[in-house]
Amino acid sequence: MSPVVAVLRLVAAAVAGYLLGSIPSGVVVGRIFGNVDPRASGSGKTGATNVLRTLGPGPAALVVIMDVGKGVVAVLLARYLIMPLGPDVTPNLRGWAEAFAGFGALLGHNFSIFIRFTGGRGVATGGGACLAMNPIAVVCAIVAMVIPIVTTRYVSLGSMAAASAAGLSDVVLTATGHDIVPHAVFMVCGASFIIISHHDNIRRLLAGTERKLGGNAAQQK
Repeated sequence: MSPVVAVLRLVAAAVAGYLLGSIPSGVVVGRIFGNVDPRASGSGKTGATNVLRTLGPGPAALVVIMDVGKGVVAVLLARYLIMPLGPDVTPNLRGWAEAFAGFGALLGHNFSIFIRFTGGRGVATGGGACLAMNPIAVVCAIVAMVIPIVTTRYVSLGSMAAASAAGLSDVVLTATGHDIVPHAVFMVCGASFIIISHHDNIRRLLAGTERKLGGNAAQQK
């Protein structure tokens, strides 16, 4: 495969991932359940946590499934349609296509072209991309997420812990031959992106004013 074709396919993977990630699951679910826009309440984000506060557990669970699905589909699309293995496609090159698609999905989720570049924080969508790349890293992330949420009820803290755990665990998995460099790069960069997207949560955690799980959307913006 020529370098030009490889670059074009990588760009196609990123664009496809971005468009998939841009599907505003929280807004769609909000319109189905009571015509409520989650961006008008709570954190103003479209993710499952804010939907939980505004609409309840059922709609929030549906948003989780849809957001995880966006990440999974983006990676699988890159793997099997955009950059399938062949005589001129190595596992590493395919891995880079998956990484581009995954990061595109993250960008789309947080800055959706369909809702004026607003969105969520990328946790579920990033988790879906990681799941398609290496489920072991996701298991580590889930454990890291559950512990702080159960002990502190801060979903933001659990989300950042999960992102960090996914990145760190995949670096170890790659170093031991259980994953490939493009996946590790995605998970480390994706984790950094997700943590940065929690900048307002970090400020509230430091100030002791962060919302806890179980609070409603009207508690604090």
